[in-house]
Amino acid sequence: MTKAAELAKMGEVLTNSQIGGRRNMVINGAMLVAQRGTSFSSIADNAYSLDRWLYYENGDSVSDASQSTDTPNNNFKNSLKLDVQTADTSVATGDLTCFLQKIEGLNTYQLGWGTSDAETVTLSFWVKSTKTGIHSGAFKNSAQDRSYVFEYTVNASNTWEYKTITVAGDTSGTWLTTNGIGVQVTFALMAGTVFTKTAGSWGAGNNYGSDNQVNVMDSASNEWYITGVQLEVGEVATPFEHRSFGEELRLAQRYHYRINGKASGNTTIGMGFSNVATQSYSHIALPVNMRTSPSVTGSGFTASDFNSYTRTGTSLQISGAENSSQGCSRTNLIVNVSSGLTTLRPSGNALTASTSSFCAFDSEL
Repeated sequence: MTKAAELAKMGEVLTNSQIGGRRNMVINGAMLVAQRGTSFSSIADNAYSLDRWLYYENGDSVSDASQSTDTPNNNFKNSLKLDVQTADTSVATGDLTCFLQKIEGLNTYQLGWGTSDAETVTLSFWVKSTKTGIHSGAFKNSAQDRSYVFEYTVNASNTWEYKTITVAGDTSGTWLTTNGIGVQVTFALMAGTVFTKTAGSWGAGNNYGSDNQVNVMDSASNEWYITGVQLEVGEVATPFEHRSFGEELRLAQRYHYRINGKASGNTTIGMGFSNVATQSYSHIALPVNMRTSPSVTGSGFTASDFNSYTRTGTSLQISGAENSSQGCSRTNLIVNVSSGLTTLRPSGNALTASTSSFCAFDSEL
């Protein structure tokens, strides 16, 4: 084969094989993006930690979650860490502790799950756990009535290990290809029998882990770390797809966008106008099209947190979000004040009032 032919063949392999184009369906698999913060003391059930990583907890254990700099090698900067604070040594049937990511159907439609064209996928990740033995996780659909439980073994305590899981795609069930939940990927830390089944096959049920799952929550000395999480089409785990921080941030902001106050206060959230003397509207241009019309949360939304131009706000709410099949690109905030705004004048700019103020737009799955 000539040199030109060899180069042409290499180009064909790179563009048409498993490693051509974007591979990783997981967002923030390297745990770089942390819009909500880097430390979560006594993290609550159904709460987000690092961007796109949701925590479930049902039981007596209490844990802290954080963005850690403990990583398997110099190719990674961060990991997601769980640090057990209060142990749960007796696993009840309905107990559950896990981290998971809900992947949007618009990002998983190519899998063809639920059809005869279902693609095989490979999940790869780095993990470090105080507890040795069998750990587990699962793939689930949006209705949580189809699941595949997988197992992986931690061989050495407190040592980074690389794991790969290859799963033939599900030819049954309903798997969304919309802006709803396409695939849920879970990592169990403790699971009662209500949420477990034998690993290694697709089946009905809302399962998060294996019958053999060790209890990572059984000691306040236990820790669990994960990074380099990648889900891709194919039967082989390829090297982790490192995306730039800016690109990863934008991918995460489709689901959560946060504006923080700065040291001097008065960070502009949006430009607007006052409609009446006690209310102003501020237009928010979102950095990316969010998955759907976002809900708005913040640091209390009280007079000490937000202003409208030079007037102290008393409350803040969202109104008039524009939504389409491509997502939400802009929205409006309403700031209610006691008095003093000039109507139909540009005195409706929404501003943060302190360093601790923040305004968050949320369209998580």
